[in-house]
Amino acid sequence: MSGGQGSEAAAGAAGQGAAGDKISSVLFLCGMNAIRSPMAEALARTMLPATVYIASAGVRQGRRDPFVDAVLAERGLTLGERQPQRYEDLEDGYFDLIVTMAPEAHHVALDAAGTSSVEVEFWPMPDPSVVTGSREQILDAYRDVLKRIETRISGRFGR
Repeated sequence: MSGGQGSEAAAGAAGQGAAGDKISSVLFLCGMNAIRSPMAEALARTMLPATVYIASAGVRQGRRDPFVDAVLAERGLTLGERQPQRYEDLEDGYFDLIVTMAPEAHHVALDAAGTSSVEVEFWPMPDPSVVTGSREQILDAYRDVLKRIETRISGRFGR
């Protein structure tokens, strides 16, 4: 299990883990599965090979955020009818890699991983829902997070 701060730099080709191990499943985990983790899931589905199983969840129940839909639509992406889900409600609980995007999610992932061989990485991401101002200023905060996530996915898995 890894704290993950340096392991993404060691990653090579898409689907490869830090030590060159094949990553076949990735879970993106954040607070409520309403903003950061569904953005990551949508991006990863376009950036990683189709053979990689990708999911996202939150540690608490959340509600779908319309600003996420707006910034994803700008990129031609959609969450479809997907609604936020909690980590504990996932049908399949095993993943090769769990990427956490909020401190509380990281603690939950580390506790849940226990002694299993799952890799856990912490990618701290700001919460754009705390930004105030005009609609455009708020959208800019969401766009910034989306770009940060895209950069992390690209850096971790290659493109």
